[in-house]
Amino acid sequence: MTYFLLALPTGFFERIIYILQKYGTSLLRGAGTTLAIAIVGTLIGCLIGFIVGLIQTVPVNQNDSVVKKVILWIVKAILKIYVEVFRGTPMMVQAMFLHYGAMMVLNLHVGWWTSAFFIVSINTGAYMAETVRGGIFSVPLSQTEGAKAIGMTHTQTMVNVILPQALRNIMPQIGNNLIINIKDTCVLSCIGVVELFFTSKSVAGTYYAFFETFTITMAMYLIMTVFFSWLLRVVEKRMDGPAEYDLATTDTLAYTSGTLTAPVKDFVDDRGLSDGRK
Repeated sequence: MTYFLLALPTGFFERIIYILQKYGTSLLRGAGTTLAIAIVGTLIGCLIGFIVGLIQTVPVNQNDSVVKKVILWIVKAILKIYVEVFRGTPMMVQAMFLHYGAMMVLNLHVGWWTSAFFIVSINTGAYMAETVRGGIFSVPLSQTEGAKAIGMTHTQTMVNVILPQALRNIMPQIGNNLIINIKDTCVLSCIGVVELFFTSKSVAGTYYAFFETFTITMAMYLIMTVFFSWLLRVVEKRMDGPAEYDLATTDTLAYTSGTLTAPVKDFVDDRGLSDGRK
């Protein structure tokens, strides 16, 4: 049996240039698929994580009805199982289980785009649920007590007081999840997702030029992760606000100009003693 290999230049860099010229468009298309799955999966996963994290932090009071306590216990137990399962198993196993298992058991015909978004989203949601829960608990308890002291409900306290502070605390982890998803989408090639790794493997197999092809692939992954790391640091700095703040001087309650002085009377304590103030 005779094998015919396509001719390649002899030099290392010449081979890289040749591969880029011939398959650069395909590699860029694969990188675009990788970014689309990672970004959409991270956004949906963050939404799932926020919902699950919020439910996990719903307090149970002694005055609550038995029905509410039972429902909350069941819901929290289900969500805890979801978090533990998807945090405790590899994404590649989840992809094989959900994509092929759903088609076989439930007789569903799901495309790889739908499977990719779904798998990355629920995997990210499991990690973000614990991140959100930790971010909520990282906000000092005095913030919650102060909000309730002025009559806010639990929902109002979460939306207006706790979540804005928790979001800033967990912003670095959101960025980490995006970077991880950019890299981990390569495992979806096991279900036929034509992302960057799948395309690179096909190109490398065509010429048996694995070293040159995956040198290009590593550089492309590195460019994507470095760029989004920089972008997320910029977002974090914008969320921090300016380093110096000017106190508001127009608040009428502060009486910054023309404060009034009330007449002072003798202060008499509960023992009938005066402090001599006039």
